Amino acid sequence: MKNKKLVKDVKKRFKEQFKTKPLLVYSPGRINLIGEHTDYNEGFVFPAAINKGIVLAIQKSDASTSQIVALNKEELYEFGLDGIKPLNDGGWQNYILGVVAELQKLGKSPGNFNSVFAGNIPGGAGMSSSAALENSFVYGLNTLFNLGLTKEEMILVSQKAEHNFVGVQCGIMDQYASMFGVTDSALLLDCRTVEAKPYTIDFKDYELMLINTNVKHDLSESAYNDRRAVCENISRLLNVAALRDATKEDLDGLKTEISEADYQKALYVIEENNRVLHFAEVIEANDVEILGHLLYQSHEGLSTQYKVSCAELDFLVDRARVSPNVAGARMMGGGFGGCTINLVLKSEFKTFKRKVSKQFKKQFGNECSVYKVKLSQGTHIIK
Repeated sequence: MKNKKLVKDVKKRFKEQFKTKPLLVYSPGRINLIGEHTDYNEGFVFPAAINKGIVLAIQKSDASTSQIVALNKEELYEFGLDGIKPLNDGGWQNYILGVVAELQKLGKSPGNFNSVFAGNIPGGAGMSSSAALENSFVYGLNTLFNLGLTKEEMILVSQKAEHNFVGVQCGIMDQYASMFGVTDSALLLDCRTVEAKPYTIDFKDYELMLINTNVKHDLSESAYNDRRAVCENISRLLNVAALRDATKEDLDGLKTEISEADYQKALYVIEENNRVLHFAEVIEANDVEILGHLLYQSHEGLSTQYKVSCAELDFLVDRARVSPNVAGARMMGGGFGGCTINLVLKSEFKTFKRKVSKQFKKQFGNECSVYKVKLSQGTHIIK
């Protein structure tokens, strides 16, 4: 579903349902070029907003309750503004309830509202549909009720909604990239200071291809918590605030005190952090070949050191590695499924897509999904 059609469908449904003209908000999903599992180590990441996202139509209501229509699911949810709590069986509703509740905690009082939303971010692909949903509502409510929040304050509301109402202890990267995205640019984000520098991206004869394995292995949540605990433990042993502050030499001094597996995990984080900073330098030099090498190095670290890859992701990166038409590839996101991100020659995009899709089906018996994405503007009002 293209964005123009998405806007038209959401607007049409809102007018049919609520007989009034809405405020329209667009909030994008995001990709991350490089810098995986560095965010909770207070390190650097390189995300970008993309041209797939969520469209929200929203307007004030005189009723005693608020109504939300999730157009993709054809579900309607109605709630009152007093005593908001997470729903035990809540899915998408908890993201929105969380945003309203976190606004109330700040002493901001949005009134009742009616809304319709829909999106075209592929589910389970690691493109942060949840951050896009949170940001669309906090941005819409802030505008509609003149709450006076800055974008920086709004992304913290979105993050706390996810922590307290969804139960996911996410970092700030997803909300930041979705809110602050710049067209044709990626953001070098410092996850400690929450400050970013935009870099205009020009991959010359190459473009980005995302390949979704369409699998999500059950290990992901427990493995994420385990790796986070390892990083925090080694930071304590090194007497630093986070692994972002550590060097390989610091880590080598601990080698006899920790397991080889934990040493490799910490080493991956230190090396990946350095790769992100190197990536930023190489973008300014516009050297696609080196950018590609850094992507492959990142994947190697994620697969063999941090051990968050899986057979499907490794297979796709291996296929990219042997293709003369791909400059670089790596798994993207938390791991154990989701997408690979690939730098593919524009002239060979369709050929590589066809070939890799066929090889993946033959190997695993399942289809992979291939997407072309452009780097886009962050959360904004649709005029």
